[in-house]
Amino acid sequence: MNIREMAEKREKEFFSPYAAFSQNSRGREREEKPCDIRPAYQRDRDRIMHSKAFRRLKQKTQVFLSPVGDHYRTRMMHTLEVAQTARTIAKALRLNDDLAEAIALGHDLGHTPFGHCGEYALNEIAPCGFTHYEQSVRIATTLEKTGRGLNLTNEVLDAMLCHSGNFTARTLEGQIVRIADKIAYVNHDVDDAIRGGILTNDDLPFDIRAVLGSNSRIRINTMVSAVFEASVDGEIDMDPIVREATYALRQFMFDQVYTNSAAKAEEHKAVHLVETLYLHYVKYPETLPDEFRLIADRESVPRAVADYVSGMTDNYAVSVYKSLFIPDFWSH
Repeated sequence: MNIREMAEKREKEFFSPYAAFSQNSRGREREEKPCDIRPAYQRDRDRIMHSKAFRRLKQKTQVFLSPVGDHYRTRMMHTLEVAQTARTIAKALRLNDDLAEAIALGHDLGHTPFGHCGEYALNEIAPCGFTHYEQSVRIATTLEKTGRGLNLTNEVLDAMLCHSGNFTARTLEGQIVRIADKIAYVNHDVDDAIRGGILTNDDLPFDIRAVLGSNSRIRINTMVSAVFEASVDGEIDMDPIVREATYALRQFMFDQVYTNSAAKAEEHKAVHLVETLYLHYVKYPETLPDEFRLIADRESVPRAVADYVSGMTDNYAVSVYKSLFIPDFWSH
């Protein structure tokens, strides 16, 4: 019995019967010999962690566009906080925490530069449309490894797609990530908004603080505990009182930060930048990098351009825009 087989045996002994067991995975698009050390979902987690798309998240916007301070969240930090929250819930419920972590690490691979405003820009201008959750799956299946993809398990791909929109993941671990995503972003976005001087803790409605807690640490613990306590008999849920307060906090953030604040004052410029880059490369597809020219030949120019522009980091998108549209001053 090798190390992987021993790990799979421990899963059978410890996990809830509602867990997704590594040994029972629906498999991968391309069949592979199992790893001697890692169960299937741990292998997926490692592949995502070592992907180029994951590394790019460190320079992609979460809420604040290119903040100057050291401690604001980037899309990568958001992803790691989702993964930690999902692992905590999965462990508490005796579900497959390797699967939950793999899904969480991959759920935002498809995010554009400048956060959701970049996603909005591409969805408006690209004839193929654009959503970050569909792009996450496309990266994992088509774009990484020069077109070979990461060859992730069916369960991870399903839940990456279903973490947003009107979908429900087949596994409980995938459903946990959907909730963990909301828990993470609503709390760290409050934290960043307070750090940025947009809110104070006292600005949060008193009735929300009375239920969820007076600071971020307490609020996260309240929400995570509410999921653990309400999830029974193979269903993932949250205590209704805490769920209502969480939704109220989320709505408060939409009203005060996400759609109406200084944090969003520059977004129209980011939208313009993304749209301009898209239109430029649609007009001049021969200037795309080689791997995206192949996609243009195989699928379509708009599809290849959406893939290329969406993969850019904030800094790289600005750099490309400057090189294309801002004249260099002569020097010697």
